[in-house]
Amino acid sequence: MAASLGIASTILRNHGIQGLATRAVRVLSQRLDVAEWDFPLLPEDIADSSDLCLPDPPASSPVPRTLRIGWITTPPSAGSGGHTTMFRMVQALESVGHHCTVLLYDRYGGQKSRHAEAIRHSWPWISAGVVDIADGIPPMDALVATSWQTAHVLASRAHTPCSRFYFVQDYEPYFYARGSEFALAEDTYRFGFETIAVGSMVADLLRSQIGVTAHLAEFGCDTDVYHLTSEGDRRGVVFYMKPDVARRGTRLGILALNEFHRRHPEQPIRVFGEVPGDLPFAHENLGKLRPDELNDLYNRSVAGLAMSFTNISLVAEEMLAAGTIPVVNDSPLARADLPNAEACWALATPAAIADALCDLVEAPDIAARARSAAAGVRGDRWQPAQATVVKAIESSVRRCGA
Repeated sequence: MAASLGIASTILRNHGIQGLATRAVRVLSQRLDVAEWDFPLLPEDIADSSDLCLPDPPASSPVPRTLRIGWITTPPSAGSGGHTTMFRMVQALESVGHHCTVLLYDRYGGQKSRHAEAIRHSWPWISAGVVDIADGIPPMDALVATSWQTAHVLASRAHTPCSRFYFVQDYEPYFYARGSEFALAEDTYRFGFETIAVGSMVADLLRSQIGVTAHLAEFGCDTDVYHLTSEGDRRGVVFYMKPDVARRGTRLGILALNEFHRRHPEQPIRVFGEVPGDLPFAHENLGKLRPDELNDLYNRSVAGLAMSFTNISLVAEEMLAAGTIPVVNDSPLARADLPNAEACWALATPAAIADALCDLVEAPDIAARARSAAAGVRGDRWQPAQATVVKAIESSVRRCGA
Protein backbone atom coordinates (compact mmCIF):
# COMPACT_ATOMS: atom_id res chain seq x y z
CA MET A 1 0.00 0.00 0.00
CA ALA A 2 2.80 2.40 0.94
CA ALA A 3 4.59 1.58 -2.33
CA SER A 4 1.43 2.34 -4.33
CA LEU A 5 0.98 5.66 -2.54
CA GLY A 6 4.61 6.50 -3.24
CA ILE A 7 4.17 5.78 -6.96
CA ALA A 8 0.98 7.87 -7.04
CA SER A 9 2.73 10.74 -5.29
CA THR A 10 5.61 10.66 -7.76
CA ILE A 11 3.26 10.62 -10.77
CA LEU A 12 1.22 13.48 -9.31
CA ARG A 13 4.34 15.55 -8.69
CA ASN A 14 5.86 14.94 -12.14
CA HIS A 15 2.78 14.73 -14.37
CA GLY A 16 -0.11 16.31 -12.48
CA ILE A 17 -3.70 15.16 -12.08
CA GLN A 18 -4.00 14.13 -15.76
CA GLY A 19 -0.95 11.88 -15.51
CA LEU A 20 -2.27 10.26 -12.34
CA ALA A 21 -5.69 9.74 -13.90
CA THR A 22 -4.10 8.20 -17.00
CA ARG A 23 -2.14 5.77 -14.82
CA ALA A 24 -5.28 4.81 -12.89
CA VAL A 25 -7.23 4.16 -16.09
CA ARG A 26 -4.38 2.02 -17.46
CA VAL A 27 -4.22 -0.11 -14.29
CA LEU A 28 -7.99 -0.50 -14.18
CA SER A 29 -8.17 -1.50 -17.86
CA GLN A 30 -5.56 -4.21 -17.26
CA ARG A 31 -7.49 -5.61 -14.29
CA LEU A 32 -10.77 -5.60 -16.19
CA ASP A 33 -9.12 -7.16 -19.30
CA VAL A 34 -10.34 -4.34 -21.53
CA ALA A 35 -8.17 -5.74 -24.35
CA GLU A 36 -10.56 -8.67 -24.61
CA TRP A 37 -13.44 -6.25 -25.18
CA ASP A 38 -11.41 -4.46 -27.85
CA PHE A 39 -11.14 -7.69 -29.85
CA PRO A 40 -13.59 -7.15 -32.73
CA LEU A 41 -15.06 -10.67 -32.89
CA LEU A 42 -17.04 -12.92 -30.61
CA PRO A 43 -15.04 -16.13 -29.99
CA GLU A 44 -17.68 -18.29 -31.64
CA ASP A 45 -17.41 -16.27 -34.87
CA ILE A 46 -13.75 -17.06 -35.51
CA ALA A 47 -13.37 -19.27 -38.59
CA ASP A 48 -10.33 -21.30 -39.63
CA SER A 49 -9.30 -21.82 -43.25
CA SER A 50 -7.65 -25.13 -42.42
CA ASP A 51 -10.97 -26.83 -41.57
CA LEU A 52 -13.50 -24.58 -43.29
CA CYS A 53 -16.29 -26.35 -45.15
CA LEU A 54 -18.67 -23.97 -46.92
CA PRO A 55 -21.76 -25.04 -48.88
CA ASP A 56 -21.39 -24.70 -52.63
CA PRO A 57 -23.40 -22.01 -54.41
CA PRO A 58 -26.70 -23.30 -55.80
CA ALA A 59 -26.37 -24.92 -59.19
CA SER A 60 -28.80 -25.50 -62.07
CA SER A 61 -31.52 -23.32 -60.55
CA PRO A 62 -33.01 -20.38 -62.44
CA VAL A 63 -31.27 -17.09 -61.68
CA PRO A 64 -33.65 -14.18 -61.04
CA ARG A 65 -33.19 -10.92 -62.89
CA THR A 66 -33.18 -9.11 -59.54
CA LEU A 67 -30.53 -10.47 -57.18
CA ARG A 68 -30.68 -10.39 -53.40
CA ILE A 69 -27.29 -9.22 -52.14
CA GLY A 70 -26.33 -8.96 -48.48
CA TRP A 71 -23.45 -6.72 -47.33
CA ILE A 72 -22.04 -7.77 -43.96
CA THR A 73 -20.55 -4.76 -42.20
CA THR A 74 -19.63 -3.35 -38.83
CA PRO A 75 -21.80 -0.43 -37.67
CA PRO A 76 -20.92 2.66 -39.70
CA SER A 77 -20.32 6.12 -38.33
CA ALA A 78 -20.73 9.42 -40.16
CA GLY A 79 -17.69 10.29 -42.24
CA SER A 80 -16.34 6.74 -42.49
CA GLY A 81 -14.52 6.52 -45.83
CA GLY A 82 -14.60 2.73 -45.91
CA HIS A 83 -18.34 2.59 -45.37
CA THR A 84 -18.88 5.35 -47.94
CA THR A 85 -16.98 3.33 -50.57
CA MET A 86 -19.01 0.24 -49.70
CA PHE A 87 -22.27 2.16 -50.02
CA ARG A 88 -21.20 3.46 -53.44
CA MET A 89 -21.10 -0.17 -54.57
CA VAL A 90 -24.51 -0.80 -53.01
CA GLN A 91 -25.82 2.23 -54.91
CA ALA A 92 -24.47 0.85 -58.19
CA LEU A 93 -26.15 -2.51 -57.67
CA GLU A 94 -29.43 -0.85 -56.74
CA SER A 95 -29.25 1.37 -59.82
CA VAL A 96 -29.38 -1.70 -62.08
CA GLY A 97 -32.31 -3.22 -60.22
CA HIS A 98 -30.79 -5.47 -57.55
CA HIS A 99 -32.00 -5.56 -53.96
CA CYS A 100 -29.35 -5.00 -51.29
CA THR A 101 -29.51 -5.58 -47.55
CA VAL A 102 -27.06 -4.28 -44.96
CA LEU A 103 -26.34 -7.02 -42.43
CA LEU A 104 -24.95 -5.36 -39.29
CA TYR A 105 -22.43 -7.20 -37.15
CA ASP A 106 -22.14 -5.40 -33.82
CA ARG A 107 -19.87 -7.34 -31.53
CA TYR A 108 -21.15 -5.21 -28.62
CA GLY A 109 -24.86 -5.70 -29.29
CA GLY A 110 -25.81 -2.12 -30.11
CA GLN A 111 -29.30 -1.16 -31.20
CA LYS A 112 -30.08 -1.82 -34.84
CA SER A 113 -32.45 1.17 -34.96
CA ARG A 114 -29.63 3.55 -33.99
CA HIS A 115 -27.29 2.15 -36.64
CA ALA A 116 -30.04 2.21 -39.25
CA GLU A 117 -30.75 5.86 -38.46
CA ALA A 118 -27.04 6.67 -38.91
CA ILE A 119 -27.05 4.97 -42.32
CA ARG A 120 -30.17 6.79 -43.48
CA HIS A 121 -28.79 10.13 -42.31
CA SER A 122 -25.24 9.82 -43.69
CA TRP A 123 -25.90 7.82 -46.87
CA PRO A 124 -29.44 8.81 -47.91
CA TRP A 125 -28.78 7.78 -51.52
CA ILE A 126 -29.14 4.06 -50.79
CA SER A 127 -32.42 2.26 -50.14
CA ALA A 128 -31.03 -1.02 -48.78
CA GLY A 129 -32.78 -2.66 -45.87
CA VAL A 130 -30.90 -2.91 -42.57
CA VAL A 131 -30.86 -6.17 -40.59
CA ASP A 132 -29.11 -7.19 -37.39
CA ILE A 133 -27.14 -10.30 -38.26
CA ALA A 134 -27.85 -11.56 -34.72
CA ASP A 135 -31.41 -12.16 -35.94
CA GLY A 136 -30.14 -14.49 -38.66
CA ILE A 137 -29.17 -14.12 -42.31
CA PRO A 138 -32.15 -14.00 -44.66
CA PRO A 139 -32.00 -15.95 -47.96
CA MET A 140 -29.56 -14.28 -50.35
CA ASP A 141 -28.16 -14.91 -53.82
CA ALA A 142 -24.85 -13.37 -52.75
CA LEU A 143 -23.22 -12.30 -49.50
CA VAL A 144 -20.36 -9.81 -49.33
CA ALA A 145 -17.89 -9.51 -46.44
CA THR A 146 -16.42 -6.01 -46.12
CA SER A 147 -13.64 -6.40 -43.52
CA TRP A 148 -11.62 -9.18 -41.94
CA GLN A 149 -14.05 -9.39 -39.01
CA THR A 150 -17.06 -9.77 -41.27
CA ALA A 151 -15.20 -12.33 -43.41
CA HIS A 152 -15.01 -14.52 -40.30
CA VAL A 153 -18.73 -13.93 -39.74
CA LEU A 154 -19.53 -14.86 -43.34
CA ALA A 155 -17.53 -18.07 -42.96
CA SER A 156 -18.95 -19.02 -39.56
CA ARG A 157 -22.62 -17.95 -39.77
CA ALA A 158 -23.73 -18.19 -43.41
CA HIS A 159 -24.69 -21.85 -43.80
CA THR A 160 -27.05 -21.68 -46.76
CA PRO A 161 -25.83 -22.00 -50.37
CA CYS A 162 -25.06 -18.67 -52.05
CA SER A 163 -22.20 -16.89 -53.80
CA ARG A 164 -19.70 -15.45 -51.31
CA PHE A 165 -17.63 -12.32 -51.96
CA TYR A 166 -14.99 -10.37 -50.09
CA PHE A 167 -14.82 -6.61 -50.77
CA VAL A 168 -11.27 -5.74 -49.66
CA GLN A 169 -10.35 -2.06 -49.24
CA ASP A 170 -6.99 -2.54 -47.51
CA TYR A 171 -4.53 -5.27 -46.62
CA GLU A 172 -5.90 -5.53 -43.11
CA PRO A 173 -3.21 -7.68 -41.45
CA TYR A 174 -1.09 -4.52 -41.66
CA PHE A 175 -3.46 -2.86 -39.19
CA TYR A 176 -1.80 -4.87 -36.41
CA ALA A 177 1.56 -5.87 -35.00
CA ARG A 178 2.49 -9.41 -36.02
CA GLY A 179 0.43 -11.52 -33.64
CA SER A 180 -3.03 -12.99 -33.20
CA GLU A 181 -5.03 -10.27 -34.96
CA PHE A 182 -2.52 -10.16 -37.83
CA ALA A 183 -2.83 -13.94 -38.33
CA LEU A 184 -6.62 -13.99 -38.06
CA ALA A 185 -6.96 -11.12 -40.53
CA GLU A 186 -4.53 -12.75 -42.96
CA ASP A 187 -6.35 -16.08 -42.78
CA THR A 188 -9.55 -14.53 -44.14
CA TYR A 189 -7.92 -14.28 -47.58
CA ARG A 190 -7.69 -18.09 -47.61
CA PHE A 191 -11.41 -18.64 -47.00
CA GLY A 192 -12.03 -19.05 -50.72
CA PHE A 193 -14.42 -16.14 -51.24
CA GLU A 194 -14.45 -14.43 -54.62
CA THR A 195 -12.42 -11.31 -53.91
CA ILE A 196 -12.81 -7.74 -55.14
CA ALA A 197 -9.84 -5.50 -54.29
CA VAL A 198 -10.06 -1.71 -54.16
CA GLY A 199 -6.85 -0.44 -55.71
CA SER A 200 -3.67 -1.96 -57.11
CA MET A 201 -1.89 -2.08 -53.75
CA VAL A 202 -4.43 -4.46 -52.28
CA ALA A 203 -4.66 -6.59 -55.43
CA ASP A 204 -0.87 -6.87 -55.65
CA LEU A 205 -0.45 -7.86 -51.99
CA LEU A 206 -3.21 -10.47 -52.18
CA ARG A 207 -1.45 -12.01 -55.15
CA SER A 208 2.11 -11.82 -53.78
CA GLN A 209 1.43 -12.67 -50.13
CA ILE A 210 -1.49 -15.10 -50.36
CA GLY A 211 -1.66 -16.21 -53.99
CA VAL A 212 -5.18 -14.84 -54.44
CA THR A 213 -6.22 -13.23 -57.73
CA ALA A 214 -8.84 -10.53 -57.19
CA HIS A 215 -11.09 -8.42 -59.37
CA LEU A 216 -9.50 -4.95 -59.41
CA ALA A 217 -11.84 -2.07 -58.59
CA GLU A 218 -9.95 1.14 -59.35
CA PHE A 219 -9.90 4.02 -56.88
CA GLY A 220 -12.18 6.95 -57.63
CA CYS A 221 -12.90 10.44 -56.33
CA ASP A 222 -16.31 12.06 -55.96
CA THR A 223 -15.65 15.15 -58.07
CA ASP A 224 -19.32 16.09 -57.84
CA VAL A 225 -18.53 17.04 -54.24
CA TYR A 226 -14.79 17.73 -54.25
CA HIS A 227 -13.83 20.27 -56.90
CA LEU A 228 -12.08 23.58 -57.38
CA THR A 229 -14.11 26.64 -56.43
CA SER A 230 -11.26 28.97 -55.44
CA GLU A 231 -7.71 29.38 -56.71
CA GLY A 232 -6.53 32.36 -54.67
CA ASP A 233 -6.82 33.45 -51.03
CA ARG A 234 -5.51 30.17 -49.72
CA ARG A 235 -3.82 30.07 -46.33
CA GLY A 236 -2.82 27.46 -43.83
CA VAL A 237 -2.92 23.69 -43.58
CA VAL A 238 -5.48 21.06 -42.61
CA PHE A 239 -5.26 17.65 -40.95
CA TYR A 240 -7.84 14.88 -40.67
CA MET A 241 -7.24 13.26 -37.29
CA LYS A 242 -8.09 9.70 -36.32
CA PRO A 243 -6.04 8.88 -33.22
CA ASP A 244 -7.49 5.38 -32.78
CA VAL A 245 -6.43 4.30 -36.31
CA ALA A 246 -2.67 3.81 -36.24
CA ARG A 247 -2.25 3.72 -40.02
CA ARG A 248 -3.43 7.34 -40.28
CA GLY A 249 -0.38 8.57 -38.36
CA THR A 250 -2.06 11.06 -36.02
CA ARG A 251 0.78 11.17 -33.50
CA LEU A 252 3.36 11.76 -36.22
CA GLY A 253 1.17 14.44 -37.77
CA ILE A 254 0.86 16.26 -34.44
CA LEU A 255 4.64 16.32 -34.02
CA ALA A 256 5.07 17.63 -37.56
CA LEU A 257 2.42 20.33 -37.13
CA ASN A 258 4.01 21.47 -33.89
CA GLU A 259 7.28 22.05 -35.75
CA PHE A 260 5.44 23.68 -38.67
CA HIS A 261 3.70 26.05 -36.26
CA ARG A 262 7.04 26.99 -34.69
CA ARG A 263 8.33 28.02 -38.12
CA HIS A 264 5.10 29.54 -39.45
CA PRO A 265 2.97 30.78 -36.54
CA GLU A 266 1.12 33.10 -38.94
CA GLN A 267 -0.32 30.18 -40.90
CA PRO A 268 -3.64 28.81 -39.55
CA ILE A 269 -3.82 25.12 -38.71
CA ARG A 270 -7.28 23.62 -39.03
CA VAL A 271 -7.97 20.12 -37.72
CA PHE A 272 -11.05 17.97 -38.09
CA GLY A 273 -12.24 14.46 -37.31
CA GLU A 274 -11.59 13.03 -33.85
CA VAL A 275 -9.38 15.74 -32.36
CA PRO A 276 -7.50 15.20 -29.07
CA GLY A 277 -7.99 17.92 -26.49
CA ASP A 278 -4.36 18.66 -25.73
CA LEU A 279 -2.73 19.66 -29.01
CA PRO A 280 0.52 21.58 -28.38
CA PHE A 281 -0.02 24.26 -31.04
CA ALA A 282 -2.59 26.91 -31.84
CA HIS A 283 -5.32 25.45 -34.05
CA GLU A 284 -8.94 25.63 -35.11
CA ASN A 285 -10.89 22.49 -34.21
CA LEU A 286 -13.64 21.99 -36.78
CA GLY A 287 -14.86 18.64 -35.46
CA LYS A 288 -16.67 16.38 -37.89
CA LEU A 289 -17.56 17.97 -41.23
CA ARG A 290 -19.96 17.11 -44.03
CA PRO A 291 -18.42 16.52 -47.48
CA ASP A 292 -19.59 19.91 -48.76
CA GLU A 293 -18.03 21.58 -45.72
CA LEU A 294 -14.79 19.72 -46.38
CA ASN A 295 -14.75 20.95 -49.97
CA ASP A 296 -15.10 24.52 -48.73
CA LEU A 297 -12.28 23.95 -46.21
CA TYR A 298 -9.96 22.49 -48.84
CA ASN A 299 -10.65 25.40 -51.19
CA ARG A 300 -9.37 27.76 -48.48
CA SER A 301 -6.22 25.80 -47.64
CA VAL A 302 -2.77 25.54 -49.20
CA ALA A 303 -1.82 22.08 -47.96
CA GLY A 304 -3.02 19.20 -45.84
CA LEU A 305 -1.75 16.08 -44.13
CA ALA A 306 -3.10 12.82 -45.57
CA MET A 307 -1.08 10.23 -43.70
CA SER A 308 -1.39 6.64 -44.85
CA PHE A 309 0.77 3.69 -43.84
CA THR A 310 -1.22 1.09 -45.81
CA ASN A 311 -3.63 1.81 -48.66
CA ILE A 312 -3.89 5.46 -49.64
CA SER A 313 -6.47 7.52 -47.77
CA LEU A 314 -9.41 8.83 -49.81
CA VAL A 315 -8.68 12.20 -48.18
CA ALA A 316 -5.56 12.69 -50.34
CA GLU A 317 -7.33 12.77 -53.69
CA GLU A 318 -10.31 14.67 -52.29
CA MET A 319 -7.88 17.39 -51.20
CA LEU A 320 -6.26 17.41 -54.64
CA ALA A 321 -9.64 17.76 -56.36
CA ALA A 322 -10.23 20.96 -54.37
CA GLY A 323 -6.72 22.31 -54.95
CA THR A 324 -5.20 21.47 -51.57
CA ILE A 325 -1.81 19.75 -51.85
CA PRO A 326 -1.68 16.66 -49.63
CA VAL A 327 1.55 15.79 -47.85
CA VAL A 328 1.71 11.99 -47.61
CA ASN A 329 4.31 9.87 -45.85
CA ASP A 330 6.34 8.33 -48.66
CA SER A 331 5.57 4.65 -49.08
CA PRO A 332 5.29 2.31 -52.06
CA LEU A 333 1.98 1.12 -50.60
CA ALA A 334 0.44 4.60 -50.62
CA ARG A 335 2.03 5.55 -53.97
CA ALA A 336 0.43 2.60 -55.77
CA ASP A 337 -2.96 4.30 -56.08
CA LEU A 338 -2.26 8.05 -56.04
CA PRO A 339 -0.91 8.95 -59.50
CA ASN A 340 -1.45 12.72 -59.24
CA ALA A 341 1.86 14.48 -59.93
CA GLU A 342 1.09 17.29 -57.47
CA ALA A 343 0.88 15.03 -54.42
CA CYS A 344 3.77 15.80 -52.06
CA TRP A 345 5.62 12.78 -50.66
CA ALA A 346 7.71 13.14 -47.50
CA LEU A 347 9.86 10.90 -45.36
CA ALA A 348 7.82 9.77 -42.35
CA THR A 349 9.56 11.93 -39.75
CA PRO A 350 8.23 15.07 -38.03
CA ALA A 351 10.93 17.32 -39.50
CA ALA A 352 10.58 16.01 -43.05
CA ILE A 353 6.81 16.42 -42.99
CA ALA A 354 7.13 19.91 -41.52
CA ASP A 355 9.67 20.76 -44.24
CA ALA A 356 7.16 19.73 -46.91
CA LEU A 357 4.39 21.83 -45.37
CA CYS A 358 6.71 24.84 -45.11
CA ASP A 359 7.77 24.51 -48.74
CA LEU A 360 4.14 24.48 -49.83
CA VAL A 361 3.02 27.57 -47.90
CA GLU A 362 6.20 29.45 -48.92
CA ALA A 363 5.85 28.67 -52.64
CA PRO A 364 5.12 31.60 -54.98
CA ASP A 365 2.80 29.62 -57.27
CA ILE A 366 0.09 28.45 -54.86
CA ALA A 367 -2.83 29.25 -57.19
CA ALA A 368 -1.19 27.61 -60.21
CA ARG A 369 -0.40 24.47 -58.27
CA ALA A 370 -4.00 24.30 -56.98
CA ARG A 371 -5.26 24.37 -60.57
CA SER A 372 -2.77 21.70 -61.63
CA ALA A 373 -3.72 19.47 -58.69
CA ALA A 374 -7.43 19.64 -59.46
CA ALA A 375 -6.84 19.06 -63.19
CA GLY A 376 -4.89 15.88 -62.42
CA VAL A 377 -7.73 14.18 -60.53
CA ARG A 378 -9.44 11.35 -62.40
CA GLY A 379 -12.80 12.55 -63.59
CA ASP A 380 -14.73 9.28 -63.83
CA ARG A 381 -15.59 9.37 -60.13
CA TRP A 382 -16.25 5.80 -58.87
CA GLN A 383 -17.95 4.52 -62.01
CA PRO A 384 -15.22 2.04 -63.12
CA ALA A 385 -15.09 0.49 -59.64
CA GLN A 386 -18.87 0.29 -59.48
CA ALA A 387 -19.00 -1.39 -62.89
CA THR A 388 -16.40 -3.93 -61.74
CA VAL A 389 -18.42 -4.83 -58.65
CA VAL A 390 -21.70 -5.14 -60.54
CA LYS A 391 -20.14 -7.33 -63.23
CA ALA A 392 -18.30 -9.55 -60.74
CA ILE A 393 -21.38 -10.27 -58.65
CA GLU A 394 -23.77 -10.71 -61.56
CA SER A 395 -21.36 -12.97 -63.46
CA SER A 396 -20.59 -15.16 -60.48
CA VAL A 397 -24.19 -15.69 -59.40
CA ARG A 398 -25.37 -16.37 -62.94
CA ARG A 399 -22.40 -18.65 -63.65
CA CYS A 400 -23.25 -20.75 -60.61
CA GLY A 401 -26.91 -20.91 -61.55
CA ALA A 402 -26.33 -21.74 -65.21
